[in-house]
Amino acid sequence: MASSLMPKAYSLEPEMLSRMRQNFDLSKTNWFRVGGLAQYFFKPDNTQDLSDFLAELPKDIPVTVLGVGSNIIVRDGGIDGVVIKLGRGFAGCRILNTECCVEFGAGFLDINAAMFAAENDIAGLEFLSGIPGTIGGAVRMNAGAYGRDISQVLLEAEIVERGGTIRRLSNAEIGFVYRNSGLPAGAIVTSAVLRGEKGDKFKIVTEIEEIGRKREETQPIRSRTGGSTFKNPEGYKAWELIDRAGCRGLTMGGAQVSEKHCNFLINTGNATASDLENLGEEVIKRVFKKTGIMLEWEIKRIGKSGQ
Repeated sequence: MASSLMPKAYSLEPEMLSRMRQNFDLSKTNWFRVGGLAQYFFKPDNTQDLSDFLAELPKDIPVTVLGVGSNIIVRDGGIDGVVIKLGRGFAGCRILNTECCVEFGAGFLDINAAMFAAENDIAGLEFLSGIPGTIGGAVRMNAGAYGRDISQVLLEAEIVERGGTIRRLSNAEIGFVYRNSGLPAGAIVTSAVLRGEKGDKFKIVTEIEEIGRKREETQPIRSRTGGSTFKNPEGYKAWELIDRAGCRGLTMGGAQVSEKHCNFLINTGNATASDLENLGEEVIKRVFKKTGIMLEWEIKRIGKSGQ
C-alpha cells in the first residue's frame, strides 16, 4: 500500500481496541461488493452501547456509519478511523399507543417495515418496499420512491451525537430537503417513529406486491448495484437524461450502466470502486455535454481513493 494511503495512527486504550476489529474488509458490507479496508470496525449491541462507545472514543478519530450498504460506493483505499455498522440490536420495531404509529430501529429493512405495517393494517408506508436499504439510511437521506418520501411520514427520530449524547428530534428539527436531511454533523440515527393511517391489509399488500412487480420489471435488482445513482434534476428524470446521452450499457472496467434502468450502475463481477465512480463521472460529463444539465450523485461515495 502506498504511503499516502497509510491510515493515521491513533492512541487507543487496550480496552477500546479490544472492542473493535482492525483492517476489516468493507467489500463484505455493501451491495456493490467493492471497497478497501476499515482501519477499525465496530458493531454496537444497542443504542446505549453505541452512546457509551462514542463517549469514550477520542474525538480526533473520524466515524463512518454503515447500514445495509445499499446506496454507497466504498472506495478502494478504505476508510480511516472507525466504521460503525448497526446490526441486530437496531432491527426492532413496536407499535405505539398513538394510532398507526410505529417505531422502527435504524437497522430495520425498509421492505420489512412496509410489510410489518401491512400486517397491522397500517397504510401509507407501502412506498418503503421500493427503497433498498434500512430505516436509518432512509431518514439520513430522506429516501423516497413511487411519489412519497420519509419526510412525509416521519414524526421523530432518535439520534446519538458524536460525543455520545442521545437525543430525539422532530420532523421539523431534522430539516428534510430532497434526498437529504439537516441532521447534525456526526449524528447517527438509531430509530424513527413513522405514522401511517388505518387501512385494509389486503389492499396494502396488493400495493406492495405491485411495487415489487414494477421493480422486478424495470430495475436490475438481482445485480450487484447500489440503487439509484443520480438525483432527479428538477423537472427531469435522471435515467431519461442518461439515455439521451447514449450511456445505456456504457462500461468502464467491470462497471456498467444498466441496460435495464440506466440510472443504475452495476458491478458485472470484477469491478473496482474506481471503475464504478469513474463510470459515474463519465456519465455526468456526457449528460452535461448533451443536455447542459449537471447530474448530482445520489449514491454516497466514502473513503479514500485506491490510487
